Formats: sequence, C-alpha cells, structure tokens
Amino acid sequence: MRGPVAPPQVPLSASRADTFRDLVQDSVERLERRWPQLAEVDFVVLDVPGPLEDSVPLGSALSAGKGRPAQIVVYRRPVEIRTKNRDERALLVHEVVVEQVAELLGLSPESVDPRYGQD
Repeated sequence: MRGPVAPPQVPLSASRADTFRDLVQDSVERLERRWPQLAEVDFVVLDVPGPLEDSVPLGSALSAGKGRPAQIVVYRRPVEIRTKNRDERALLVHEVVVEQVAELLGLSPESVDPRYGQD
C-alpha cells in the first residue's frame, strides 16, 4: 500500500519552504495589528536574490508602482544559512520583515516594532 508518510496537517509533511513561509506570515500578522496598511503590501518569499546583487541581501522592499502594490521580499536560503535552528530563524525572519517594512514606510525599525533588536 502506497501513500503519504504523514497526513498533510501533520508538521512532518511541511517542506522547509512551507515552514519558512509560515514564519514570514506569522511576522506579518504580528505587524499588521499595529500597522493595518500592511494589508495592502504583498509579502513574497523567494529562494535567493537575483544575480545582479553585489552582496547577498536577506530581503528587499519595492514601493508601489503603477498598477502594482508595494512588495516586500524575504530571501529564504540566505536566512536559512545564517541560522542554526527554527527559533533563530523565526527571530531573523522577523527582523528582516521589520527592516523592510521600516524602509517601505520611511521609519526606523524601532518605530515599526518597539521590540526590534531586543530578542
């Protein structure tokens, strides 16, 4: 008899990419309570940044353009490489999201999340 090793609702069946997306979503939901305008922003997870980057960014922010909403991108592989476990990854993901939201809104990261850098 063949079938999945675990049912889809069990965390075992979640891929690393799915787990990472969940971390980003958790961070976004945490910030949306304080900044409701973030509901208009697209949050995207990409594996790696494009080849035109001089350094390896952890995230990027793009302002809204004609016919497209603002977008914040978090790069999964660079974040994963810099962390050892899920807790560290969750902290770094939140920091990246806060930094990119701050850049998009023209604020300091501490204004976006008063607990920024304290974890």
